[in-house]
Amino acid sequence: MSSGARRVIADTVRACFKYRVTGLAAEAGFFALLSLPPLLLGLVGSLGFFVRPVLGDAVVAEIRSSIVRAASSALNQSTVDDVIAKTFDDVLNSSGRIDIISVGFLLSLWSGSRALNVYIDTVTIMYGLGGHRGIIRTRALSFTLYVLALLVGCAALPLVVAGPGLVGDALPRGFGVWVNAAYWPTVLLLCVLFLATLYHFAVPVRGRWRRDLPGAGLAVALWLLLSWVLRTVIAASVGGASIYGPLSAPIVVLVWLYFLAISVLIGAAFNAAIDAGRLREEHPEAAAAPSAPALAENPLTPVHTER
Repeated sequence: MSSGARRVIADTVRACFKYRVTGLAAEAGFFALLSLPPLLLGLVGSLGFFVRPVLGDAVVAEIRSSIVRAASSALNQSTVDDVIAKTFDDVLNSSGRIDIISVGFLLSLWSGSRALNVYIDTVTIMYGLGGHRGIIRTRALSFTLYVLALLVGCAALPLVVAGPGLVGDALPRGFGVWVNAAYWPTVLLLCVLFLATLYHFAVPVRGRWRRDLPGAGLAVALWLLLSWVLRTVIAASVGGASIYGPLSAPIVVLVWLYFLAISVLIGAAFNAAIDAGRLREEHPEAAAAPSAPALAENPLTPVHTER
């Protein structure tokens, strides 16, 4: 391992300890759990308004099945049934099609964007730029990104559900196998691109979007690993008595969201460490100068003034 790689790893670990990555991840995971009902309300309401009139109930039902299957790959079945599927069904069946202009739906948009607001705030802290963006600007950014994500989700979910079959039917015989084989790698690639975009917009001083890809890739890989560990532990404990009783399912979701948050934040610290190493290579005199104590104490902070 080269000295540069060791320095990047050391800077990443240092940033995680300095900014209390476990505490920030707990905050992000907690608010994500609180925002889960509004998140599902916004998603299901948008699907009911935009997708159902065009594609019908069958596509909405297939989207629900796909969401449940995806959640089942990371969580145990009881948690999926009691939290994810139940909330989805309650929201969709309570009023048939949720009115897109209702006050309740607008409030759900605001509440649902709270989780994204916390992610933007904590990612900014991990980049060493906490406090550089005002509260109002951060809230407006999170709300805008959340609404855009809902619109993209409404367009993408039907394509994700029907996409492999439609593409396989359109291509010559034999290509369907390749389409199915490329399905999950494509989903993982989209997750990496989404996280890189989140990193790009979360940082107050933005640079080139591609510089955020390494941390996004690390975050997705770490999240998959931690999700596998959680699922393995849950599978090994099925059938035994739980001290949490009826709270077991929400606690499992909270732990899973915590693993997601800590993966995202470690990826942010990794990006910042790479940028710090790049700055040291481009401006070695700044790193060695006694007049630059900020870089010596925290190499992550001044990097993004020159991204």
